[in-house]
Amino acid sequence: MEMGGELKKVLKYWMEGEITSFIKVWLSAYLSLTYCYIAAKMLRSSGARLAAFLPVVCLFLLLPLELHSVHLVGTTGFFLAWLATFKLLMLAFHQGPLSTTPPLSLPRFLAVACLPIKLRRDDSYKKDTGRMHRSLLINYSVKGALFVVLLKVYEYDDRIHPILIKATYSCHVYLCLELILAMAAAMARGLVGAEVERQFNEPYLSTSLQDFWGRRWNLMVTRILRPTVYQPVLGWSAGVVGREWAPLPAVVATFAVSGVMHELIFFYLGRVRPTWEISLFFLLHGFSLAAEIVVKKVVDGRWSLPAPVAKLLTVAFVLVTALWLFLPPLMRCKGDERGLAEVAAVAHFIKDVVRALTLTLKP
Repeated sequence: MEMGGELKKVLKYWMEGEITSFIKVWLSAYLSLTYCYIAAKMLRSSGARLAAFLPVVCLFLLLPLELHSVHLVGTTGFFLAWLATFKLLMLAFHQGPLSTTPPLSLPRFLAVACLPIKLRRDDSYKKDTGRMHRSLLINYSVKGALFVVLLKVYEYDDRIHPILIKATYSCHVYLCLELILAMAAAMARGLVGAEVERQFNEPYLSTSLQDFWGRRWNLMVTRILRPTVYQPVLGWSAGVVGREWAPLPAVVATFAVSGVMHELIFFYLGRVRPTWEISLFFLLHGFSLAAEIVVKKVVDGRWSLPAPVAKLLTVAFVLVTALWLFLPPLMRCKGDERGLAEVAAVAHFIKDVVRALTLTLKP
């Protein structure tokens, strides 16, 4: 079947302009990070490091604006404007994954700075790696197959209730995020020998909001926000409300910062003025998680929901609030339509390449 006009237009745009811009953006990023690597070796003062890193932080906030593809700009915005900038700010104060003893080599510094990975300092990860890799391969193969099935579901969206389509798109976003981050981490592992940092730990099995946000969903963000936001606010609030209740303002502050960073990513995707629905989504979850902490302290383990009920309520709360506040801004900037068009264009391109190779090799 001949590729549709819209798909050809998307693919032509990707090949002629977007891929070139993507290469330029990441070349600029790696050159900037090399400068930061050298500056960190030469400068010991936190103030001097901060002054040296700030121009790079500003550059990383601007670089995603050079891209327009939903997949490329979303990934680049997350890796550079969020992960890399937060890690550089921690490095300025001799903290975080970039500040190690002994210092990281340049290739590992570049990988750790802007990719969702962590490095092991011992050989414990070598045990049962074959079994672990087989398990991960099966896990991601199943999720890749589900992703393809969801793409076929969209072909019948005119026969499906809009709410079900939105729920399906929520699953699509989750699978897309997990697969993209897993591929990035696996690539870094192959290049620099880094342990793959799993970003998602089956979030649909969460038994509480604490479990969902703290141990299962986008774990790299959790590990970045804990030392940069949660722990400083926790220390400050302990002197104001006492150690017992200090986690409450720390949790809300962490979710507030996460909301602002998500607003930035959504701005990269749509280039429209924020409506602050994303921030409201994260503030709602921040206050809800704080309330959950209070309830657990009051109950003190004397009573708990059955695990199946807790899982159902947790997933339902996340899904309903996402449909209400998280997805609408993404759909208003046509992120869903653009993303699906990009996936379809690449799929048709691969089919055309395979067909051409088959005809060429046919005797």
